[in-house]
Amino acid sequence: MNIAVVGTGYVGLVTGTCFAETGNNVICVDNNEAKVQTLKAGRIPIYEPGLDVLFERNMKEKRLHFTTDLREAVEKSTLIFLALPTPPGEDGSADLSYVLGVARQLAELITDYRVIVNKSTVPVGTAEKVAAILAERLPQERFDVVSNPEFLREGVAVEDFLKPDRVVVGTSSERARRLMKQLYEPFVRQGNPIYFMDTRSAEMTKYAANAYLAMRISFMNEMANLCERTGANVDMVRIGIGSDSRIGKRFLFPGIGYGGSCFPKDVKALARTAEEYDYDFRILKAVMGVNERQRSTLVQKVRDFFGPNLSGRTMALWGLAFKPNTDDIREAPALVMADALLAEGVHLKVFDPEAMDNVRAQYGERLTYAPSMYDALDGADCLLIATEWSEFRTPDFAQMKARLGQPVIFDGRNVYDLDVMREHGFYYVSIGRPVVDGRQ
Repeated sequence: MNIAVVGTGYVGLVTGTCFAETGNNVICVDNNEAKVQTLKAGRIPIYEPGLDVLFERNMKEKRLHFTTDLREAVEKSTLIFLALPTPPGEDGSADLSYVLGVARQLAELITDYRVIVNKSTVPVGTAEKVAAILAERLPQERFDVVSNPEFLREGVAVEDFLKPDRVVVGTSSERARRLMKQLYEPFVRQGNPIYFMDTRSAEMTKYAANAYLAMRISFMNEMANLCERTGANVDMVRIGIGSDSRIGKRFLFPGIGYGGSCFPKDVKALARTAEEYDYDFRILKAVMGVNERQRSTLVQKVRDFFGPNLSGRTMALWGLAFKPNTDDIREAPALVMADALLAEGVHLKVFDPEAMDNVRAQYGERLTYAPSMYDALDGADCLLIATEWSEFRTPDFAQMKARLGQPVIFDGRNVYDLDVMREHGFYYVSIGRPVVDGRQ
């Protein structure tokens, strides 16, 4: 099949590459000339595990192409995927200017039947808005608009795309349905479902999924805070409830809040949609409030230990990306924490395996960028952990203790076992678990 993907961000680049991997001819479009030239040269501007192998193979096989020319892409493709940003506005609503702007361009370029597929996360009714724009200039038989939300987790996005739990397709057109079924059949050979539904339900499904997962995270963060007050251990509580088949084990790990490009934006957008339809979605409001508070909880623990005046102290911070296995720093809790500490006069020495360049572009020399995780510790009053990268899990504890100014760790992701911390002589503060003081 001949496919165009408009937008080469995290979703667009993974989408285009994975479609090419199953033998399709894919042309990716972006209005950023420098980015397109980088991609044409075989360099990927994002970090996503496993993407580089598929990218190189499909570039070599000439199934994956890049251009700034939307007309060229439209002429060569039957299916046109919109993988465009929908950033939150000041009121939390999704900004559809990129999606609707491309729709207006497509209305000028389409001459034969095309399927326009919304891959972007968009509010209910967006497919109808795109269709209305196209209908201003095109007869109905020349296009169908489909909603096909993505359910990709950054860090495992390639695996999620190639082996999806499910594929959701919103369309009322039998012609578009057949094409989408043909396109996705290679990805669901093990029997996972392709769900066909109306476009509004497909659009709502994406928001509902992310809002529900965000709710689970916020619930466990609230439980962790209560465990700290009652003397319970949230790890034991998590294991106890996660073994219930009605609940399941995933998204029950407490921490310093969710971040990234999806959960914060999508929860706000769904809450805004509820307001537009005059519905008071109280649970969503609580989820957002809990997450906002949780992102500052580790800083408060630091103040409780060192006292209210942190000025002049040096602290190490491990982890800057919003989650492991990505370089994405959008809405990263680590940066919320960094901002608060910088404002109090703390000198921060930071390390992240992949996100350092992105952070440097945003913070400049306000931070000290350590060449290794251990170098960040030298002379620091404490270590803060904000992202649970695998390499942080089994470090050289003796080296950590020797290089820190004092053996104090504030762990926002509950990376370490309490007994191990005690054995190695650390003062260790985590989320929802008893404080350990192994210092002698």
